[in-house]
Amino acid sequence: MLHQKYYKEHGLAISGLVMHHKIDPLEYNREVDDALPLDGLITPDPELRQLLEDIDTSKVKLWLFTNAHITHGQRVVRLLEIEDLFEGITFCDYRKMPFICKPHREMFDKAEAEAGVVSAQDCYFVDDSHLNCRHAQARGWTTAHLLEPDLPEPDEKAAQYQIRNLQTLRSIFPQFFKTKKNS
Repeated sequence: MLHQKYYKEHGLAISGLVMHHKIDPLEYNREVDDALPLDGLITPDPELRQLLEDIDTSKVKLWLFTNAHITHGQRVVRLLEIEDLFEGITFCDYRKMPFICKPHREMFDKAEAEAGVVSAQDCYFVDDSHLNCRHAQARGWTTAHLLEPDLPEPDEKAAQYQIRNLQTLRSIFPQFFKTKKNS
């Protein structure tokens, strides 16, 4: 399937479409990602919101890091009703050619710069992409690979941690969650 081929080769299917088929990425975003009928499919997630609210932001900065263009990324977090919980967002900027995306080193550089990261060892990363997790882990980020609940574990682990539910972050990174005293 072309989508999977480009995703594996370029980190993002649209990268392959732009490179090999001269697709306009902004038009693609407008006609595909931004046109998806997500209302009703993506709904507020109180458990996710509570998980994020329970993170002690005096110890860790919450930052979104997406391969989506800004409009799609903002739309998804708005529908989840969690947009107010993040300090910023690093996104794949379809306006800049050639655009960069995860897992490319330049995209991780961009995320670190935009989030004000001093040391890669200060980065904690959760992603559902095996490839993105492998690259983050190799870079020195502490990484959790979010696995689909019904899929088998990969033959080769992508990261130090493999999780099937975001709530597991409470047990693998307890130092970042508020205690009853400081909540």
